[in-house]
Amino acid sequence: MGARTSGREAALQMLFALEATLETPDTIIHRFWRELPGDAEGRDYADQVLRSTWETLSETDERIRKASINWRLERMARVDRNVLRLGAWELAHMPDIPRAVIIDEAVELAKRYGTAESGSFVNGVLDRIASDLGRQDPPKG
Repeated sequence: MGARTSGREAALQMLFALEATLETPDTIIHRFWRELPGDAEGRDYADQVLRSTWETLSETDERIRKASINWRLERMARVDRNVLRLGAWELAHMPDIPRAVIIDEAVELAKRYGTAESGSFVNGVLDRIASDLGRQDPPKG
């Protein structure tokens, strides 16, 4: 598993905990790595994603609201909502990571931690967010 992949997984788990406890990101980070030392390679990326996603939460949530037709953010499953936050933040703030990679990784996280419908739901919402942001992958070939 690559550093960003493991970092995304850790960031998702920390976002979930942050939303559930309403503690500070630094408290969550400290507790998470103490209890689950895991993959040191992805740690810096996970910490960056958690802090930055939380700092831009209002902006990120607004992007999700605009893109999630017929779904209120508050009514989404907690896993789906936090996978969307992670993916939407990356789409908006990580231009060096291809759109397809961000969406594919988010879909895989949604499938692993969410429901049977989570993968397709996350795919559709993140695809709309990417389009709204003007994110295009370079042509293949």
